[in-house]
Amino acid sequence: MTQVKVLEQRENGVELYEMRSQSLRMVVSNLGCHVLEIQTPDRENTYANVVLGFADVEDCHHDGSYMGAVVGRVANRIGGASFQLNGKQYQLAANNGVNHLHGGLCGFNQKIFQAQMIENGIAFSYLSPDGEEGYPGNLHLQVLYQLKDHVFSIEYRAVCDQDTLANFTNHMYFNLSGNLENVEEHELRVCANQIACVDNNCLADGTFLDVENTPFDFRSFHKIGERIRQDHIQLQNAGGY
Repeated sequence: MTQVKVLEQRENGVELYEMRSQSLRMVVSNLGCHVLEIQTPDRENTYANVVLGFADVEDCHHDGSYMGAVVGRVANRIGGASFQLNGKQYQLAANNGVNHLHGGLCGFNQKIFQAQMIENGIAFSYLSPDGEEGYPGNLHLQVLYQLKDHVFSIEYRAVCDQDTLANFTNHMYFNLSGNLENVEEHELRVCANQIACVDNNCLADGTFLDVENTPFDFRSFHKIGERIRQDHIQLQNAGGY
């Protein structure tokens, strides 16, 4: 059975929570649903934190990498910082060159969520009002963090009173060595025959690339850093993998 408890409540509304199962210990916050720690054992039962995060959650206010946070309303980039929906043009903040990135100037990663303890976890909720960051509709978002034995899961539930755009994710960065080695030394396997390509603005261009004979072929295990500096246009456009 997972234990959930409040670690800290601050005057500005920021809260820290601990989720603990028999095999994992996590520290999360209601500020952008940040995952600050995942302590997990290795094969010798030595525990280490395998996600990158700040020692002080307040430093997340100044984090341009969205480390460990829920991002939205729309994760990734919207080209030209605008979109059309139902015949209407919506203008958004251009916070990534000419593009709109991860929800805008103050996306979900910077919002204070309401938190409710549930079985095996926490339910975070936030109301994004109509017009926030330029998006239409009052969007009710619930993010469920649940820890069962050795499995951590995230579930998103959203309802809006208008047609809108919605595309959520969590932006965790993992280092499975507990930061004892560079992540380029990690071995990775991805069972995929193709990748989705991006242009020089890191926007998906609608094309796909066969990974065979490219640096993106991880169909069998090899180190992340083994081919990451090869001369390939997709590595250049994305700044790596």
